[in-house]
Amino acid sequence: MTTQTELLSGNEAIARGAYEAGVTVATGYPGTPSTEILEAIAAFKPDIYSEWSPNEKVALEVAVGASFTGARSIVTMKHVGLNVAADPLMTFACIGAVGGLVICVADDPGMHSSQNEQDSRHYARFAKIPIFEPSDSGEARDFTALALSVSEQFQTPVILRTTTRISHSRSLVALRERAQPAKRAGFVKNPPRYVPIPVWARAMRRTVEERLPKLSSAACGSPANRIEMRDPGLGIITSSVAYQYVRDIWPEASVLKLGWAYPFPDELIRRFASQVKKILVVEELDDFLEEHIKALGIACDGRNFIPGLGELSPTVMRAARAKYEGRPPIAAPSRAQTQDLPLRPPVLCPSCPHRGIFYALAQFDVVVTGDIGCYSLGVLPPLNRMDTILCMGAGVSMTQGFEKGGEPKRVVGIVGDSTFFHSGMTGLLNIVYNGGSAVIIVVDNRTTAMTGHQPNPGSGQTLMGEGAPAASIEAIATACGVKRVITVNPYELQQTIQTLKESLEAKEPTVIVSRAACPLDEGKPVGEALAINTDQCQQCYECLSLGCPALERDEAHGLRINDLLCGGCKMCQQICPVEAISTKEAVQ
Repeated sequence: MTTQTELLSGNEAIARGAYEAGVTVATGYPGTPSTEILEAIAAFKPDIYSEWSPNEKVALEVAVGASFTGARSIVTMKHVGLNVAADPLMTFACIGAVGGLVICVADDPGMHSSQNEQDSRHYARFAKIPIFEPSDSGEARDFTALALSVSEQFQTPVILRTTTRISHSRSLVALRERAQPAKRAGFVKNPPRYVPIPVWARAMRRTVEERLPKLSSAACGSPANRIEMRDPGLGIITSSVAYQYVRDIWPEASVLKLGWAYPFPDELIRRFASQVKKILVVEELDDFLEEHIKALGIACDGRNFIPGLGELSPTVMRAARAKYEGRPPIAAPSRAQTQDLPLRPPVLCPSCPHRGIFYALAQFDVVVTGDIGCYSLGVLPPLNRMDTILCMGAGVSMTQGFEKGGEPKRVVGIVGDSTFFHSGMTGLLNIVYNGGSAVIIVVDNRTTAMTGHQPNPGSGQTLMGEGAPAASIEAIATACGVKRVITVNPYELQQTIQTLKESLEAKEPTVIVSRAACPLDEGKPVGEALAINTDQCQQCYECLSLGCPALERDEAHGLRINDLLCGGCKMCQQICPVEAISTKEAVQ
């Protein structure tokens, strides 16, 4: 029998592992670098029910419900999403799983697409639950199944932690048949088992502590952890993608590879330490392993040679080895430099409707509290119209703090449609309830654009491609008690500016819904491509204040519009003071 092998990313391999292991429910919220896991799982319908939940907390709670019926489930999110899901996680760790439940969390060392850099391994220790860390796509598939088995055996949620490099790198994976989901009787009523009121929660708490040494013992004998003996002069303890770099840069060293990193496999660590002369701990981000190994009384090096900031790489590891061996640092390989290349800062796409909102905001001296999404780019020149970013939903909530803190300027909060459903609604309710008067702009482009155009509760479609009721932002705002709810077309600049002016003058909370579909998601231009009449243009460069990449400045010929980029939104035409911009036919 020939085994089929495919080249899979880590995210695709996790999805495959969930399918092969008999998962029947998959939930999550999109967030780079985890997004593709659930998108790949959706291809396994009808075997697996999958959904984009409004936020990570809801996603975990849905999966917990599935687990209580005996079903196997998986939840996906990025590292900051686990912060949102921490509330149910901590209690669920005490109640325990029935059907296997794996929380797949993708960390982002180096902050390739994140507002912070955090190490999710601490959540495993915090919640006292196991954590698995694959080092390639094959292990990503295998550890998914293993984590589900551990979850059921020990009645505990399990974290499967990946990183950007694991999520998006590819390696060969031998495919297997899907295991048939176990027959289950459904939820069995048992309040002392599932209801953590204090009288029963105290017993659950004891169970968690009794479970830890059993998990540690199981980790010592798990195939996810292994000792690779080579030269006993140096033993390296490592995990995740750092293992790959260790094998590349220290090929002669003995290695303790920890795929099941917590609860710490203490006996395995001691055994390995007894077989080598020196120990170096190589791990990405925090000194999670190193701290514990030292607490065991085992001398080791780690953070004094391995950087704790940013993403590890072969280049970083070569420099670390040189430092460890007392040699001069290795210079990074030189790269050919081409002179006079233009800078390419990240910008909003041509014809992005958010551009109209930021241009309108530029006409007023206000404080703008921003949020997480494509529109975060509004902070950059030439738009320069975002002043703060904290976390999902804070673009709404922080306006209340600015106001009540005595900020003399009017405060405007800006949030995307998916983020509004994720965590913006509660902030809006707080503004109304506690007497705020901020202007909240919801930039509704009908999709979750930043992470790859996933549907959300306002899109009218589910992850599985089924039609769904489209939640109304206006109706939700009204239900929260907002009386001034206004919908604008952001491509109509004067209307948008006038609406914003009136809203800033009003001394009551206002919600402006800026509604226009993302052109990239629509796959078609907004209108006919435009051109500049060079004879009429006075080179005032007012149009460049929009920051549209289709507008190009040519030192020899002045301004021009790249018709390959122009989406025909006509915002530049509306602000040209001499009416030098029109359709290509009209200019010709």
